[in-house]
Formats: sequence, structure tokens, C-alpha cells
Amino acid sequence: MSTDIVLAGARGHGRWHLDNIRRLQDKGIVRLAGICELTPLAAAELPDGLGTPEQSADFGALLDSTGARIAVICTPIPTHTDLALAAAERGVHLLLEKPPAPSYAEFRRMADGVARAGVACQIGFQSLGSHAVPVIRELIAEGAIGEPAGIGGAGAWARAEAYYRRAPWAGKRRLNGVDVIDGALTNPLAHAVATALALNGTTRAEDVTGIETELLRANDIESDDTSCVRVTSTAGRPVTVAATLCAEDPDEPYVLVHGSRGRITFWYKQDRVLLQRADHGPEETEYGRTDLLENLVDHVTTGAGLLVTPDSTGAFMKVVEAIRLAPDPAPLPEEAWHFLPDEGRRVVPGVDGLVAAAADTLSLYSELGAPWAFPQARPKEVST
Repeated sequence: MSTDIVLAGARGHGRWHLDNIRRLQDKGIVRLAGICELTPLAAAELPDGLGTPEQSADFGALLDSTGARIAVICTPIPTHTDLALAAAERGVHLLLEKPPAPSYAEFRRMADGVARAGVACQIGFQSLGSHAVPVIRELIAEGAIGEPAGIGGAGAWARAEAYYRRAPWAGKRRLNGVDVIDGALTNPLAHAVATALALNGTTRAEDVTGIETELLRANDIESDDTSCVRVTSTAGRPVTVAATLCAEDPDEPYVLVHGSRGRITFWYKQDRVLLQRADHGPEETEYGRTDLLENLVDHVTTGAGLLVTPDSTGAFMKVVEAIRLAPDPAPLPEEAWHFLPDEGRRVVPGVDGLVAAAADTLSLYSELGAPWAFPQARPKEVST
């Protein structure tokens, strides 16, 4: 028997969820019972095969009228907590898109409310559904690359200036007095941060002992588009993630596990792993992936283990909080970037190499000698 679902936020990234729900509906696993959007979707916006789901701008009323068991929330970041709690109060289980909240306080309000209600909540870090994640953890634990020394993450992506005009909250740190925190590390490349932390075994908030941030921007926005973060933890190994949305040659993001006798590279969007170790030839393997919505349905219907619980994203939310509390991102000097008219975007020359070097050496931009990163501007947020 299929499980009824309501989708809140069906445009933008929500279109991916529509396609995924249709895929699962074709398998007889779910049925799209309702769509919550401020403006209803036209028939042409709905993928074939989804029928005629009920539509409403009132999320709570839609959950009540459809009797849905699961809600997928893919709405602007500041709305996540209230919508999640509206579902939880009705006993509706959740798939909540990342980042789960714009501040640690809002995250705790959501997670505590969901726990009190006794509903399941899956956080939408799709990379953590990769079958490569437990394999890499096992490789680290069994000493395949020797003594683990730290984990780097690298994301060199490109976003056109139009990307920041797609929604009122895009590229904002705050909107109408409310936290948004839509930066490179907290939204588009959040998976790099969450995946690196997970492979380090640093998943809960209490696992984090300190956070250093360097937040910069080439674009005319409030939030960061070129940034790095270094997390220290109870595991005793640093996690350094560098990201930019101003790459010269955008490439697949990856996480890099450093060991005393080798390294593991994980291209998390491709579920592809490269194991390089002393006295062995390189070994490359592609893995499967468990869809997080499908896993949530399995959890609700059969009691299968949930892959990405709110508590397992607490360390990621500590990074979001450090970025929220940091000084506003520093604008790069005009000579540090140029505009590509054909692509409508700003590029920072040399940033691709800096992103890779940060992941390779677990260093921050300022430590790598980036001419536009100043050590004295680097705040340190210690979380205990």
C-alpha cells in the first residue's frame, strides 16, 4: 500500500522532489496527495503521472484535508522550523531539506519539537544516503590508510549573478530581520561540510570543540560565495572545507580523507571513491545510493533505520551557527575577480587551486597566502 505525501515547495529545487516522488509513485511506494505553494502549480508544471494532487497555500490545512503520513519540506530556509513543527503536531513524518534551519536555536526548536511529537524526521543530505559512506568509515576504522590525520572538503562551483535574483532570500544573511544564512558552505555546498563531518565521526553538536571561518564574497550579495571553515572536534582531527561559487573551471565537489599511509577521495555527488594507499595500486569504485524519501517511507512502514536524523546533523548546524555569528563576509577587492559576460558570472582567478589546496593541506585561505584573505580578519568561534 502506498504512503500519501504532501510536498511543500514544488518550484526551484522542489522540482527535483516532484520528479523523485513520481519515480516512487511509479513503483507503488508513495502517492502525491497534495502540493503546498503560494501560487498553485499549473498543469504544465506537474510531471506526467502524478494525477491531480490537492493544492493549497495553507500547509496545515492541506495536511488535515489529505491525511498525508509524510511531508516533504523544500521551502525557503527561514520557514523550515515552523512548517516542520506544523507537520509534527499533526503526527506527520518529515523529510526536511538542508540546511534544516538558519540558526542553532531554530534547529533545536525544530528537533526538540519533532522529538516531543514522536514523528520521524529525515534531513535532506542526499550524499549521506550513499553506500560509499559506511564503506569509507569502515576503511578508516580498519586502518586501510593508516592513522587518520584529518578530512578536507573542496567545492569549486559556478553560479551566475541571476542565481542571486531567483528568490528574495537568495544570497542573504538576513531578510526582514530574520536569519537566512544562504552562503556557499551552508546551502549549495552544504553537502561537502556535512559529508566531511560524517566521515570524521563528527555528527552531533557536542562533538564540535571549535570552528574557524573565513567568509568572503566576489558577488554583490550579503552572504559568502568564497569561504572556508575548519572544525576541531572530540575526534582530535581537523575537518577543513573550502568552497567557492566563483570557480574558473567548475568541477565535481569532493571530500578527502587523509591518513598516514594513504588517502580516500569521495566524489559525493557521483558516489565515486578512489582509495590510494602505500604498497597498493589505486582502487576506484562506484557505489549505489539509498534515496532518503524511500528510506523514510521504509522507516515509517517497516521500522527500517533512519539515515539522517536531526541529531546526526547537529555538528553541521554548529558550523551554520558559527557562520551566522561571524562578521559579514568581506567583499573581495575588485582586482581579485572579473566578470564573464557570456556566462553572466563573476570569477576569482586562482580560486580553484586554493580550494583544492585547502582540502589537501587542511589549511584556510589566509594560511595558503591568498592575497585577498587576511588572517587578522579571521574570527574563531569556539563551541563547547
